[in-house]
Amino acid sequence: GGGKGEEEAGGTGLGLSATKEGDFAQWYSDVITRSEMIDYYDISGCYILRPWSFGIWEKITEFFDAEIKKLGVQGCYFPMFVSQRALEAEKDHIEGFSPEVAWVTKSGQSEMEVPIAVRPTSETIMYPAFAKWIRSHRDLPLRLNQWCNVVRWEFKNPTPFIRTREFLWQEGHTAHASLESAAEEVLDILDLYRRIYEDLLAVPVVKGKKTEVEKFAGGYYTTTVEAFIPATSRGIQGATSHNLGQNFGKMFKIEYEDEKGNKQMPWQNSWGCTTRTIGVMVMIHADNMGLVLPPRVAPTQVIIIPVVFKETAEACKEASEDICRKLIAAGVRAEVDSRGNYTAGWKYNHWEQKGVPVRLELGPKDLAKKQVRMVRRFDGTKEDVPIAILAQKMALEMELIQHSMFERAKKEREGRTKVVMKWEEFVPALDTGSMCLTPFCNEEEWEETAKARSKEQALEGGEEDDRTATSAAAKTLCIPFDQPELKEGTPCFISGKPAKCWVLWGRSY
Repeated sequence: GGGKGEEEAGGTGLGLSATKEGDFAQWYSDVITRSEMIDYYDISGCYILRPWSFGIWEKITEFFDAEIKKLGVQGCYFPMFVSQRALEAEKDHIEGFSPEVAWVTKSGQSEMEVPIAVRPTSETIMYPAFAKWIRSHRDLPLRLNQWCNVVRWEFKNPTPFIRTREFLWQEGHTAHASLESAAEEVLDILDLYRRIYEDLLAVPVVKGKKTEVEKFAGGYYTTTVEAFIPATSRGIQGATSHNLGQNFGKMFKIEYEDEKGNKQMPWQNSWGCTTRTIGVMVMIHADNMGLVLPPRVAPTQVIIIPVVFKETAEACKEASEDICRKLIAAGVRAEVDSRGNYTAGWKYNHWEQKGVPVRLELGPKDLAKKQVRMVRRFDGTKEDVPIAILAQKMALEMELIQHSMFERAKKEREGRTKVVMKWEEFVPALDTGSMCLTPFCNEEEWEETAKARSKEQALEGGEEDDRTATSAAAKTLCIPFDQPELKEGTPCFISGKPAKCWVLWGRSY
């Protein structure tokens, strides 16, 4: 339909009603609805994933599922319901999730005697089964993964893909005979998450370990990939890979006999990645014309639009179909938009909004010259390409665009990361829209102090906006694995005590 954006898209009625810089929340909503990724639903915090976004999720699932199978992980499916007794077995774990748990309390008109929870995550659903299946060292390692939905109910400001009451994810749950085996897998999986973001979605991430304050409730330690959204100056957790230690083994009495006949408890991991990946990609790459898709996850990589005039219409359409067949044969996901009820200009705007990496225009003059006009969505550049070399050119172009999108995002992220050595510089650096890398004593008390003080200062300075009050507070994003040199005696930026490591801080989703 029309509306405010009508003029911006040359009267097509396709323009966005807000800009990324002016009203980010409205812009984001426009981008994901007008690109036909999302439709809204009558239950707050729940959204319909349309084929355009689900196609991107399928690309992610195909890549990740194939890679974890190489590591010996097997697929499975567990029920979505969990008993209260099982859910509450691990105290720290349930405390971390309890505000978000949705409970089924009625069946028809009758109250249920014992309410059951809808899974917020599946540790407490799967581990009673692990206790039955793991009896001997020969049963290890046990590596399972399920693709499913989870429900986390209690929150403010739902945002499609980023923070939703129901979302799709994979959750891997594994058990190992040694800490070394578990620790190795934690990092193998984390690197696959890095590859999802960097190689598929062209989003740079920082790999690191969560602090004790920010780690997974009930876990031993948590590793993470952290992304950064320049338009909102917010960090965002991309995906996590946890070493659970033996906590859950104790709670669920998971034991096995080792080679010597002694009783042992396995070391366990859990790891998950969600449809949030798609929202991060949109927020980083989309612009004021709409979605911009990296070629590796674009459901359609090349859209061919015949520019038709009555006397040459059939010839242009036939040539477009022929080009499309050749591109598909060369491994390029291509389609032709030959709908007669829309103008070429309307189609240009429509496919720009959907973020298709390359548009090929073919009119009678192009046909006479045996060429097409190529338009790149990523930077708007145009080029005339001979039809004879089009298949090779498009295959190469997909790789070049993918690389350019990643490099542009990486450069922006690097320019928004500041090294801060003392507290006085911390909030001012955050206020420039940056993340901060600081020397830190890594003590929980000082982490909470930094969070509280940064929130106070930001609120005093009027930093608060339409996001939640806690968004003004800085928090630790991770302890990056890639640590700069830390000279002995370097003081912590807030406590003045000797620093133990460099920590990345930011305002965060």
